[in-house]
Amino acid sequence: MNNDLIEANKYVELTYQVIDRKSGQVLTAVEYPLGYVHGVNEILAPSVMTELEGHSEGDIIEVTIDCNAIYGPRDESLVLTDRIDNVPEEYREVGTAILMENDHGATKSFLVTRVDDETITIDGNNPLCGREVIFKLEIRTVRDASEEEIKHGGKVEPGAEITSGRVVPI
Repeated sequence: MNNDLIEANKYVELTYQVIDRKSGQVLTAVEYPLGYVHGVNEILAPSVMTELEGHSEGDIIEVTIDCNAIYGPRDESLVLTDRIDNVPEEYREVGTAILMENDHGATKSFLVTRVDDETITIDGNNPLCGREVIFKLEIRTVRDASEEEIKHGGKVEPGAEITSGRVVPI
């Protein structure tokens, strides 16, 4: 274990859980270490990235986030119930994502939240809307990033095709 601290241009690998503060339920878990170069790309919410600074390998930290501040309050007009016969069979399972388009061509993802013999309910709110969550992060690796890793924002595997982009799970 090294004593490097998380700061700009450090390569960091971590795992995390997103836990509903009220129920204690684990909403999301990333068990395979997620790697990035700190200060080069933001892979998590800015408040989480800020909290990671100054920590080192082996640390476990918890960051509370009010999802209303990120996604706004729940909008009940985005919760729709329809007769199950009106929905194709492949969408009739709780947890299925359905991409819908409005009259103006804008798309929005809805999640199937309830299915019974006669009806199906879909919800266009982000699943974290209205929740307060705890990000529990376990820091697995902290080291100096190579110039190539800094350029690409993460670990560069031999023969891998590099594409740039932001990954923001929350």
